[in-house]
Amino acid sequence: MLYVDSLSTQPAITEINPNLMTIDRAPSRLLSVFVALLLGVLWFVCCRNLSGEWSFNEQYNYGWFVPFFAVYLFWLRWEDRPKPTPPVWKFAAGFLIVCAALLLLPLRVFEIGSADWRPLDWAHVGAVATITLSLIYLTGGGIWLRHFSFPILFFFVAVPWITPIEVPIVQNLMRVIAASAAETLGLFGIPAQVEGNLIRLPRGLLGVNEACSGVRSLQTALMIGLLFGELRRLKLAPRLVLIASAIAIALVANFLRATFLVWIGSMRDLAAVSRWHDLAGYGIVVLVFVGTMWIAWGWKTARNEETTSPKSGDFPIFPSILYLPVVALLLWVIAVEVGAEYWYRIHERNLVPRAGWFVRWPESAPGYREIKIDNEVRQKLRFNSGREAMWKLAENGDTALLSGAAYLFFFRWNPGSSTILRARAHRPDICLPAAGWTQIGSGHLETYDLTSSRSLPFQRFDFVKQNGSEKPFHAHAFFTLHEDVAHQTENSAAASAGLYSNWDLADRWRVVRNGIRNRGQQVLEVIIITPPEADESKVEQQFAELVPKLVRPAN
Repeated sequence: MLYVDSLSTQPAITEINPNLMTIDRAPSRLLSVFVALLLGVLWFVCCRNLSGEWSFNEQYNYGWFVPFFAVYLFWLRWEDRPKPTPPVWKFAAGFLIVCAALLLLPLRVFEIGSADWRPLDWAHVGAVATITLSLIYLTGGGIWLRHFSFPILFFFVAVPWITPIEVPIVQNLMRVIAASAAETLGLFGIPAQVEGNLIRLPRGLLGVNEACSGVRSLQTALMIGLLFGELRRLKLAPRLVLIASAIAIALVANFLRATFLVWIGSMRDLAAVSRWHDLAGYGIVVLVFVGTMWIAWGWKTARNEETTSPKSGDFPIFPSILYLPVVALLLWVIAVEVGAEYWYRIHERNLVPRAGWFVRWPESAPGYREIKIDNEVRQKLRFNSGREAMWKLAENGDTALLSGAAYLFFFRWNPGSSTILRARAHRPDICLPAAGWTQIGSGHLETYDLTSSRSLPFQRFDFVKQNGSEKPFHAHAFFTLHEDVAHQTENSAAASAGLYSNWDLADRWRVVRNGIRNRGQQVLEVIIITPPEADESKVEQQFAELVPKLVRPAN
């Protein structure tokens, strides 16, 4: 039996005793195990880092399927792989592997402290894909690199788009679809008017995100178009047509969905929209999947003719020169994970546990009712547990000094579940202006008693909102942030009030530099809405009486 060394410039033919085949191939089998282990660790860490976005962001729920699709596509490519050729640019491939491997260390350190920063996701997947493709090139040459590139690069469809790119595209498409749906219903005598991010119906206002958030299927359509183009092994032009067709189906389906949901809201009530919302969204995904598959199967496939037939027990024969680099790279990847964890642990040696507290929900208060948390809020905050409620304030009662309404918001982040900045950046001065309120004055910090020996700092913010020609309503927001442990490099009072976090690059760098990660957080926000005729001087007294009723110390 003859064996051809694919790496030598002059094919060296060596006779191999068939009886010694298992012994001669043992080193290559062992190297195959190390390569598989190396790639498995690299891609597992990458998927684990992206899993938060896949879980909390509905636009990227499909990401959970992408790794399995990528593995399946790679297996199909392996079944008809071409004969390997000697790699020409060995030094360049090795240089790329070294650079990508070195980049993993700062990436992992930053990801632990700022896991939801999307540029890091692209850099991480890019580094792992570079290592994988370089190893493929060193094993089978340029022909293998071209042959196996698509399954590796396909994984990028699961990486969240960078916000400055994603938001304008998605928001503009949402507005176009919402306006089209409103105009279409208007032709049938159903009044529907688009007002920014809202659709005004006879029965109330319908959020554009409720009627049109199905645009998230745009990313799903892109993934489906790429998937079926690869399954059919189409040429470039048919693949581009297939992707465009999948996106077109998604946009048309979203228009129909938005029109249907707005019609439901106008004919029945806004609560009915919520009941049909998810079902209509799943229907779009099914329609895109079936429609794209039907189009793909109408094209002629373009298989690679220079392939080898799969053999029983066949396995990749890696060049022996890769043995030490692969083992060293595997050890480095493990060292990166250990080193990133150690960086935060050395900064957490002197953490001080802080006394916790729980929320008492005023379920017996007049007009008390739970508020459903919007999906968009869940995606942005990514809390592990959360709850919202409201109740009425009676001016001449035992439960209140003011007339109006009170809103209570509570969110909890478990240790390690998200970046520490997510809770710190959730503040009334960021959220309420987005809802049309105008802040008046600058916020100030006050401490309120829970018991005779315990108190809790709250940051107060005041807002005003015009009500047509009438006098404006006022909103008084009281906000506190609790972190389960105190970091020596952080100001406890400022951390409790969330005074300094603006979620910018300086904040992200600070938490990484100081080794600060989420060790458990929770936020409490109380908003008191008062009508124009209310006595504003009683707000502080009202809240001081509410605090010990709403908050119970843990110990």
